[in-house]
Amino acid sequence: MTVSQAKPGSESVGSNPTRLWGLSMAERTRRLAEAAGLRADRAAPVVLSNAAVAFDPAWFRHVAAEPGLVLTLGGVPALAHAPDEADAAAIRAAMAESRPLAASGPLRVVAFESGPTIENKQLRKRETPFLLELTPQTVRQAERASYFGAYKGVTDVLTKYLWPEWALVLTRIAASAGITPNMVTALGAILCVAATFAFAWGHYWLGMAMGLVFMVLDTVDGKLARCTITSSWWGNVFDHGIDLVHPPFWWWFWATGLAAWGLAYDSQTFWLVQAAIQGGYVVQRLIEGAFMRLYGGIHIHVWRRFDSRFRLITARRNPNMVILFASMLFARPDLGLIAVAWWTAISCAIHAIRLVQAMILSSSGRPITSWLAEG
Repeated sequence: MTVSQAKPGSESVGSNPTRLWGLSMAERTRRLAEAAGLRADRAAPVVLSNAAVAFDPAWFRHVAAEPGLVLTLGGVPALAHAPDEADAAAIRAAMAESRPLAASGPLRVVAFESGPTIENKQLRKRETPFLLELTPQTVRQAERASYFGAYKGVTDVLTKYLWPEWALVLTRIAASAGITPNMVTALGAILCVAATFAFAWGHYWLGMAMGLVFMVLDTVDGKLARCTITSSWWGNVFDHGIDLVHPPFWWWFWATGLAAWGLAYDSQTFWLVQAAIQGGYVVQRLIEGAFMRLYGGIHIHVWRRFDSRFRLITARRNPNMVILFASMLFARPDLGLIAVAWWTAISCAIHAIRLVQAMILSSSGRPITSWLAEG
């Protein structure tokens, strides 16, 4: 049996005039199936999705990996993995007629109302993704659930608390206008570069304004890609490449822009500040990468509750910008960057300590697992 034959097919059963993120349920299912590497035909084994129901992509992937699983909503099959043609025909009929299966036989029927959980492999946590009837009255609820389902569980304080609602509005506008995630990323990249020049010339308020829009768009492009099922290798490289490269330039040119304010550092202070910020940035990234490599892809920020809470404020771009914003309220951008240098050094030390603690714990035979998966 070839790999392609081992993969199930995919089929959206029924029709629904209500669209989710501008997509018909048939088109959304097609994109999900393509992303999951399923066969293009509808022959059994086949993953059947009820067009009357909106669901998190995690459910689709879970059902596709579980032959014989039938997930129901209100007793009616919502998603199912039919292993043979007879089961597929019975499930199709139940979906089309909005009724429970007459007989489940060897199929494993799981009611969504029972609160089943599946694993979020990225965060190493178990959760119950959204699943609900899709109607004109529930489409906003479904889009909101889809959007927040695509949100990072562990991130910085601004991304988590300040602009999710702003980004949701912009994501809806972009989806309805047919704007692609890469177009959003490109606009953000232009603003990122423009902010860098503004910092270099000492136009800090202008730079922070452009940087703010860029940081919000940095959330929008990823959410738009996940909600419209348009994630791509290039889009991921484009987005994360910008995220990885630009912060050192911001901190460097913030320092050079101080001359326009008459607050330029002396040579020694300049290099000490840059060494702390730039060196700390690189070392912190290396520590995070080492932790993931050592412990099966688990991110250091989901190891313990403390690590997740510290991620809210650790010395990354967004928390650093909060420090610089506060310094600008007192017209002291020079002190703000020095504060960023100190906070970067402190954050780097905390990460290093956590890595050493994990290594000591692991060497004693105790597993390193995410606290989000506990309980």
